[in-house]
Amino acid sequence: MKVTDYMKWGPLTLDPGVTLFDAMGLLLENRISGAPVVERGRLVGMFSESDCLRGMLEARYHGIDIGVVADYMSRELQVLPAQTTVLEAMEVFLRHHRRRLPVVENGKLVGQISRHDILRAMMEMAAENGIVSEA
Repeated sequence: MKVTDYMKWGPLTLDPGVTLFDAMGLLLENRISGAPVVERGRLVGMFSESDCLRGMLEARYHGIDIGVVADYMSRELQVLPAQTTVLEAMEVFLRHHRRRLPVVENGKLVGQISRHDILRAMMEMAAENGIVSEA
């Protein structure tokens, strides 16, 4: 089972120049906790609720204007190649403590997989093997 069987294809992405308020609005509107940041078709970061909170707190504390996504996004990326198995992805989630991971193919973002997606895959595998009744 590959991550492409369970991931969300073509996820919402953010531009690095989007303001924190606009990014927060998009996260809330789409009921997601984070999104990949893409510039000129290239994945350049990940932006999360924690990044929003950090940006808001820093602006308030230092009395500065709210910044943009690029100011607070995580640039240390853990990506999964599209051919990654669900079990390999599970190891990456545990090792890096992420809620979601971008999935790339030929250097391009094709999707995003979450811990929830991995749990769903595990339940389906358990059902297929008769460990649980139905996923």
